[in-house]
Amino acid sequence: MLFKNYNCNPIRNSFLFKQQPRFSHFTLNSSSAKMESIQQCVLVLSGKSANEKEVAKSLKESMSLKLADDVKLSTFLQSETERHRQKDEFNVDSYMASLMTTCFGRFLLWSPRLPSTQDVVSLNFSDIPIGSVCIADVQFKGRGRSQNVWESPKGGLLFSFTVQMEDGRVVPLVQYVVCLAVTEAIKDIVLENGFPPLDIRIKWPNDLYLDGLKVGGILCTSTYRSKKFNVCVGVGLNVDNDKPTTSLNAALRKLTFGYQLQREDITSAFFNKFEHLFHTLINHGFRPLEELYYKTWLHSGQRVVVQEKNEDQEMLMENVVTVQGLTSSGYLLAISDNGEMCELHPDGNSFDFFKGLVKRKHSC
Repeated sequence: MLFKNYNCNPIRNSFLFKQQPRFSHFTLNSSSAKMESIQQCVLVLSGKSANEKEVAKSLKESMSLKLADDVKLSTFLQSETERHRQKDEFNVDSYMASLMTTCFGRFLLWSPRLPSTQDVVSLNFSDIPIGSVCIADVQFKGRGRSQNVWESPKGGLLFSFTVQMEDGRVVPLVQYVVCLAVTEAIKDIVLENGFPPLDIRIKWPNDLYLDGLKVGGILCTSTYRSKKFNVCVGVGLNVDNDKPTTSLNAALRKLTFGYQLQREDITSAFFNKFEHLFHTLINHGFRPLEELYYKTWLHSGQRVVVQEKNEDQEMLMENVVTVQGLTSSGYLLAISDNGEMCELHPDGNSFDFFKGLVKRKHSC
């Protein structure tokens, strides 16, 4: 059976930095020459329940987890590293205490520095529980659309998690549920602390914008095996890096003094929200979520120019259309000035909604 990879935009502007490789306190006893020649990474395994902690123990003992061939991996249990946790590292205990899910986010693989969280979950999909999440403080080979590579310094929330589905028709819609879960989670956290919500909006299909600037993005890939779709979902969110665009806490400082969003709170709130929205998608489809999604995205009633070539592929034609919503397959539904309905698809990196230009059109 054929299957598609549904690739979504990575976070770009917020995390595009060049930095020298750094190594965590777990590897400081290695010689600098050796560390320059071999990338060394640490994975710390933990679980919320006793059963999940046993899975962590078993994975460490079996040494079955893997990364790319040029990366040396060391695996620890959370209980073995608690004394050594640094202040700016992801606080696993705080995260687990706020997590209220039955599946998602309960098994955690955390690292101070990884090539890509997406690679960790995709390479080890069959060995870790469904719903497992991998979180990195720093990411130096993040993956994006069209094989783009992005570097992500500290200050960002960077995680990937696993989803398994049977109905391929709703697989492309997962990215919309993830975007919605991020915006709703942050809204809930801020409101619960007594502050006005941040106006985070969804730029179709998979970017998050705040005050007109990109603050996050989603990456979804899927493979088909044994009559199921194995989906790896990656999330990048700029929490603290004010440049080169903006961050959540930079916007929050304009509204209040002293209160700052924490990565652990955002992650647990995200999974608490995502699990509910995902169950709605699986059991009832995307329609019950459409109203909330349209309130959150940027494109209702937006006028865009569709460029397409005529039948002999010699002349470029342009038509103005108005965005109406989403089609059942997850693409954009639009209507032209003469009443023709059409389905709009992004066309790689040439797709730029804010310039009002779409490169490809398919008639409905």
